[in-house]
Amino acid sequence: MGEGDSESSNGGWVKVKGLLIKTAVVVGGALFLRRLTKSTTRRDHARFVSHSLSGEKNSREQASRDPDHYFNLRMVACPAAEMVDGSNVLYFEQAFWRTPQKPFRQRFFMVKPCPKEMKCDVELSTYAIRDMEEYKNFCDRSKDQRPLPEEVIRDIAEHLTTVHLKRCDRGKRCLYEGTTPPEGFPNTWNNAAYCKSELAVLKNNEIHMWDRGYDDDGNQVWGVKEGPYEFKPASTSSFKDMYSPVNLLSPLSLDKRIEGSFVLQE
Repeated sequence: MGEGDSESSNGGWVKVKGLLIKTAVVVGGALFLRRLTKSTTRRDHARFVSHSLSGEKNSREQASRDPDHYFNLRMVACPAAEMVDGSNVLYFEQAFWRTPQKPFRQRFFMVKPCPKEMKCDVELSTYAIRDMEEYKNFCDRSKDQRPLPEEVIRDIAEHLTTVHLKRCDRGKRCLYEGTTPPEGFPNTWNNAAYCKSELAVLKNNEIHMWDRGYDDDGNQVWGVKEGPYEFKPASTSSFKDMYSPVNLLSPLSLDKRIEGSFVLQE
């Protein structure tokens, strides 16, 4: 082979190699873009909401900012079971931050994708528990000290509320938000006829909850009127927090503030 043939051959290989590199870049870029633009399924949304609800959170910042209307509450939720259809069952409880061992509200959350015919992403339903004492501080126990998943499923009692969550529009603080239907759900606490709930999932697993009860005339008879409770993930608490003015209420002042609050609706 002559010198000219060698140079021609090398030049041809360089062109082919360049073409292969360009093709690889284009194909790789297309695959990467496809991954970025691949639509998220409703089941993915349900898993994300379940994860955001889980863990320990509190309303300490809100209570410090507005102690006349909000308590420092502790909210905790954790996975408890999975239904045959893939729905996640979370155990949920709320307590005053200073007395976490005495929850005043205990529930099961059932989180699953919205039905295809509905314009929402995640369906969050709340259920009563047959034996609440059996589940007290469920999330704080080791797994071998908790009721088994099959027991959890047996202990799911009456349906209480359902909130349909949608992804929030761009530019809003929230990631997901939703409400109960306009007519609400039956509720008889404190002479109520029905109740309504709103829930929002924000970045960093922050959760906003707002529950209210109304009588037959549409008058609010229980629940905070100023806005939702804001629950932020609990950080490593300093011992002095326990002795802040928010947590050192006398029994009399505590009774006065509890009256009309959503936390004792049940």
